[in-house]
Amino acid sequence: MDRALFQDFVVSRSDRLLRTAYLLTRDWALAEDLLQEALAKTWFAWARVDDPESYVRRVLVTTYTSWWRRKWRAERPAGDLPDMPVLDATGGLGERDTLWEAVGRLPAKQRAVVVLRFYEDLPVTEVARLLGCEPGTVKSQTAKALAKLRVDDLIAKELHR
Repeated sequence: MDRALFQDFVVSRSDRLLRTAYLLTRDWALAEDLLQEALAKTWFAWARVDDPESYVRRVLVTTYTSWWRRKWRAERPAGDLPDMPVLDATGGLGERDTLWEAVGRLPAKQRAVVVLRFYEDLPVTEVARLLGCEPGTVKSQTAKALAKLRVDDLIAKELHR
């Protein structure tokens, strides 16, 4: 294994990969953990990796998905509801924050597709390869995600009337 090549890759690409991990998790601490786990998995496969950035992105998405599935199974209903948040006195969140909140409510696979297609600006075929599915699946998941985001936007506008 070439430790120097791996270190150079980590130094040069970590910031961008961390942003991708954040967009998947919506939590900086979890994003750091996700990236660290993805890089550790990559280190063990480094000798076999042809395209490191694509490989790490795929590991990020699959690891995130496995975390989400584990979390989903671990949820238990609570007897008491949490306190309701108070609206921001400055007029609410900005459009960008509102958009990422809506993206955060998407199912894990749809969120991954949106992040890879629109934030990472990857073509459908590359997203399909990273997610291990067909391009048609990426297109349908993208369409479903965008439809949910449109509905979410309409609901938000109605609530703020």
